[in-house]
Amino acid sequence: MEFTEVIVLVISFIVLLVLGVPIAFSIGISALLTMLVSIAPEAAFTTLAQRMATGLDSFSLLAIPFFILAGQLMNRGGIATRLIDFAKGLVGTLPGGLAYVNILACMLFGAISGSAVAAASAIGGIMNPRMVKEGYSRPFSAAVNITSATTGMIIPPSNILIVYSLASGGVSIAALFVAGYVPGLLVGLTLMIVAGVIAYKNKYPVGDRTPLKVVLKKFLDAIPSLLLLIVVIGGIIAGIFTATEASAIAVLYTLVLSLLIYREVKVTDLPDILIQTVITTAIVMLLIGTSMGMSWVMSFANIPQGVSEALLSVSSNKIVVLIIINLILLFVGIFMDMTPAVLIFTPIFLPVVTTLGVNPTHFGIMMVLNLCIGLCTPPVGSVLFVGCGVADISISKVIKPLMPMFLAMVVALLLVTYIPELSLWLPRMFGL
Repeated sequence: MEFTEVIVLVISFIVLLVLGVPIAFSIGISALLTMLVSIAPEAAFTTLAQRMATGLDSFSLLAIPFFILAGQLMNRGGIATRLIDFAKGLVGTLPGGLAYVNILACMLFGAISGSAVAAASAIGGIMNPRMVKEGYSRPFSAAVNITSATTGMIIPPSNILIVYSLASGGVSIAALFVAGYVPGLLVGLTLMIVAGVIAYKNKYPVGDRTPLKVVLKKFLDAIPSLLLLIVVIGGIIAGIFTATEASAIAVLYTLVLSLLIYREVKVTDLPDILIQTVITTAIVMLLIGTSMGMSWVMSFANIPQGVSEALLSVSSNKIVVLIIINLILLFVGIFMDMTPAVLIFTPIFLPVVTTLGVNPTHFGIMMVLNLCIGLCTPPVGSVLFVGCGVADISISKVIKPLMPMFLAMVVALLLVTYIPELSLWLPRMFGL
């Protein structure tokens, strides 16, 4: 490991972040500065540009703009309202029922849209006013919405799992998608348990019992939305189409659903939806490009090998090494967005864990679940900011009710980390 390059890379990156430089530019500039101290200036610029372009030259990455577009259509297409009504019919009569509705609706919407931010915005915008009106505290309502929205990053289809597949050198996207179901449901269950305890302690209201006839009607209304999961994931598992082709089918399906069936998106809305999709895609792709450049710089400086040797010198015990990696990722997630974190740290940690016998698919789910916690923490927690904005509340007031929710997510993370079958059971059952 070349210590000069490591020092330049780390210090320049930290200084840029402290100065408030956007994360994508911080990554790209620090990678460039590191290359300037190790190779000729003209070669540094050329090499970084080549690595960024090569990093984006991947067929699987085409799925990301398609899934982003599908999420934009869902966000405006009335899907959130129907999923909330369905969730309320299922769990709304339990103690603290609206908290359960919030969590279940976020899980369903996040799974369909593949976006934690979209789930926090769409579900939070509807559920927060309802919960406050029924007597729930605004900070608790926001905390439930913020943490449960992250389940959409684990339950497929998930863009970040596609990014992990790219960073890992080809772990099956289909296997990652299927592997995310049980851990995602586990996170939702642990959040429900904590929310239920808090609701019981604070004597939050119980909703009126919903007649079975009404529950069935709400279920029928939600079926077209829920079918998207079956179409996309079922098609991938059955080998009918790839994950990239599935993303295009998801766009077609949601377009028909929003325009013709629910009729809550008009043709005149499409230009704005496409513009928002392009903006989001550009941000994600810039992050991916600069992160791939930094990954190459780290490989050039032998940083992954140095970290691997350092970790294994501390302990060769798998339990200890996974604890250390989880702690590092939890810290990283506080300061770095998920996409660059996955692209930068997968090449560093994956060789370590595979040496210890950890399945790459299992590690991918563990890593993404870990970084989901960072989405709910300042200073760069995008879901935290969106959730607080939607709930019209300051971050400082949400921190206290967030703490038990964080603990629930950490418990789920430890279970997923040390019980590999939670991630691997479904992929093995489907032969992935």
